[in-house]
Formats: sequence, structure tokens, C-alpha cells
Amino acid sequence: MKIPRYRTHKFHKKYLKVTGFLVALFGPICFFGTIPETAEMARWTLDILSWPLDDRESLNDGTARLLSALLGGFLLGYGVTIWCLSVFVYDKAPEMVRKCVLIGLCSWFILDSSGSIAGGHASNAVWNILVLLSFVGPLWLPAKK
Repeated sequence: MKIPRYRTHKFHKKYLKVTGFLVALFGPICFFGTIPETAEMARWTLDILSWPLDDRESLNDGTARLLSALLGGFLLGYGVTIWCLSVFVYDKAPEMVRKCVLIGLCSWFILDSSGSIAGGHASNAVWNILVLLSFVGPLWLPAKK
């Protein structure tokens, strides 16, 4: 029986790089939100995530900019970590890497979505479902040998 391409170790290893890149991509967006002259993309992203588009989201105060800097650093670091796991560890322990990334992504999803709902931004929890599905993709199921 032929294994579907998306269930192979080779495809999972590549998809981990895609996931790492997508996670890391949000890092610079958040970082640029710390600088008033470059904050528009981060502000616009916040506006989308807290639907509807109403221009109410702002990164004008120092606390918001600090949180944006922290978030940007964590997202870049987590994305780079996922990428590095695919490059340096996956061949030695593919199932363990897959599980670690899934646990990390599901942990993010639960806390981010719960906090978004508690903070009055339930629309972000809906966006999180789409993000989680795209980040996890075929990694939800183990690869077959």
C-alpha cells in the first residue's frame, strides 16, 4: 500500500520548516510594531485579529510596544527553534520532534485563545483555529515508514 505523500518523513521534515518560517514571520511584524514609524503592519494585524476592522487597535503606548517587542522575540525564537528541530534533530527522532512541536502549538493555541476570549477579543480565537490548522497541517498524524 502506497503511503500518501503528506504522511512521509520527508514531507513532515519540509513542513516543519514551513511551520517554523510562518511562526517566525510574525516576529519581525511584532518587532516593527515597537517603532512608531513602522508600526502600521503590526497595528493592522492586531485590527484583523480583533475583528471587525475598526482602527481601534493601537500600539501607541509604551506598554503595548514592550509587549510587541517581547512577543516578536518569542515568536522569532520559537519559529527558529522549530526550523532547527527539523534540520538538526528530526532525522534522529522524527516522532519526538513532531510531538514537541504539536504540544507547543497546542499550548499556544489554548492560552492565546482563552486569553483572547477573556480579554474581549473572541474573534482572535477563531483566527487561531485557522492559524493552528495551517501550522500543524499534516503533522497532526505521525509519518509512516
